[in-house]
Amino acid sequence: MDTDDLEPLRPNLATPLDLEEMSIEALGEYIDVLNAEIKRVEEAIVKKQGAQGAAEALFKS
Repeated sequence: MDTDDLEPLRPNLATPLDLEEMSIEALGEYIDVLNAEIKRVEEAIVKKQGAQGAAEALFKS
C-alpha cells in the first residue's frame, strides 16, 4: 500500500469548481472541505507567528 493512499483527498483549490453542476448536498460538502482548509491555514499562521515571535525575542536579547 502506498502512503499516498492514506492521505485525504482534497479538491484542487486553485481551479474553481463549476458550482452550477453541483447538487445542494455536494455544495454543502464542498463548504465543509473549504472550512477545514481555512482552519488548517489559520493554524499554520498561528504556528508561524509563534516561531517568528520566538526568533524576534532571541535576536532582541
